[in-house]
Amino acid sequence: MGIQDIIEGKKQWRAHMARVKALPRDYQIVYKEIQRYFFKVGPVELLDGSLLSGILDFFEEGVATGKGVLELIGNDVAAFCDELIKDSRTFADIYQESMGNSPGSQRGPDA
Repeated sequence: MGIQDIIEGKKQWRAHMARVKALPRDYQIVYKEIQRYFFKVGPVELLDGSLLSGILDFFEEGVATGKGVLELIGNDVAAFCDELIKDSRTFADIYQESMGNSPGSQRGPDA
């Protein structure tokens, strides 16, 4: 990754965050909670930027139709996020695989 790629990435991120700031306050709060959740859980799709951009598009459509953010996602932000990434690999999955433990295995640290 060269310096130009880094600069372009920052420009894209700033443009993305400007779109977030243009949302109504309740949408902004929920978006930031979703973002925080995904940064914590670490779905691999975060790297290409399409996951957060897709959510932002979805939120902008909701605003355009006059719906409240909770009408779109429900009352449980974590459940909404989990549903979006239910079939996705996470960085935790990759780490477990590298350590020789598959995500669903019964092996513990003493096995």
